[in-house]
Amino acid sequence: ILSLVSAAAALDFKYHHTKELEEYLRGVHAAHPSLTHLYSIGRSVEGRDLWVLVLGRFPTHHKIGIPEFKYVANMHGDETVGREILLHLIDFLVTSYGRDPVITRLLNNTRIHIMPTMNPDGFEATKVPDCYYTRGRYNRNGEDLNRNFPDAFENNSASIQPETRAVMDWIKKETFVLSANLHGGALVASYTFDNGNPVTGSLKGYSKSPDDDVFIHLAKTYSSNHASMYKGTGCDNRQTFPEGIINGYSWYQLEGGMQDYNYVWGQCFEITLELSCCKYPPADQLEKFWRDNKVALIEYIKQVHLGVKGQVTDKNGNPIPNAIVEAKGRPHVCPYRTNEQGEYFLLLLPGTYVINATVPGFKSMLKTVEIPDNTGNFSALKQDFSFPEVSDQIRSGVASCPKTPLYQELTRASAAVKPTIHILVLMTTMLVIFK
Repeated sequence: ILSLVSAAAALDFKYHHTKELEEYLRGVHAAHPSLTHLYSIGRSVEGRDLWVLVLGRFPTHHKIGIPEFKYVANMHGDETVGREILLHLIDFLVTSYGRDPVITRLLNNTRIHIMPTMNPDGFEATKVPDCYYTRGRYNRNGEDLNRNFPDAFENNSASIQPETRAVMDWIKKETFVLSANLHGGALVASYTFDNGNPVTGSLKGYSKSPDDDVFIHLAKTYSSNHASMYKGTGCDNRQTFPEGIINGYSWYQLEGGMQDYNYVWGQCFEITLELSCCKYPPADQLEKFWRDNKVALIEYIKQVHLGVKGQVTDKNGNPIPNAIVEAKGRPHVCPYRTNEQGEYFLLLLPGTYVINATVPGFKSMLKTVEIPDNTGNFSALKQDFSFPEVSDQIRSGVASCPKTPLYQELTRASAAVKPTIHILVLMTTMLVIFK
């Protein structure tokens, strides 16, 4: 244990290969057992663990009312900056807890999952660091993991990889609310959708989600707190990014991306952070990358407390899982539902909203809420729903969205009858129920 603690205390600005990374994570957990929880969500093709370190006041399990957050890095094995700065983020969080009041409140009110590498095989395969493309981008089977998820717009023929499957199962297991995946090769915050069709505005070169305003805010939160991303200068003279952000589809169309999968099937808002023009820069630049990103990494986590949260219960106060809870006018093609504890979390900007809670077979409940900016208080607005007609014997059935392209249905409906938002909500709900 002493050697592990020593390893945790000696985090240098260098690249940490698999053995060193595992030793560091184990050392942090040994030094801070009540604040951290270390687990593997699965293994890579070559059998390396996909480690996640959780930080928070209740690190081992979900606590009602406390949102789940995640950072994932090194999805492309040769994009390495995110892998290292997440290790330094861990170091900063554990050493600041109990000393820095902001970090202490953040960890007391948030459960933070950090995965330094999603593609350890690709990282180890990159024998010669390079600023541009290398074979290490892919996993051991030669697959691009950021083209490997189910897609909401078209059938993805790629064979789902062990790393992808592990992340999909992880997303299904936890109630993640907000996430970011860290890449390299550019300097910009990119947001959903990465793919699209005429329903989402693809004919105009922009694929707009129902929560486009929130995604723009999330991307700007990171870019504006980064040392230089907000300048939008990009990495060469050929492309600029106003305010350091861009809609994924506007940049380039991407099928099977992880951020779209999180949003559609995981009920988790995720953006993609491109953190370095050079994919695999020299180790002596890592300290500067950490300084450039430190504030932005913290400020972004705080955004998990945007909007509104609460529980849906029956007449006896028992939680109702799989109840649909969404803001009126913001229908998700895969409706957002409560977890096993009857909880919901909706990321919304400050303003007035009507929240619609629905238990299939019963009359919907509508509540108007005035949402303030509560990120500084580390708690979203709380709004519960109680269904007096629902007993613990009558529950919403297990619901899951199909893995087929969901937006095909809306494309046909839009072209045929141009339905209103209300009709779209009804159609989407009925589609899910029938399927």
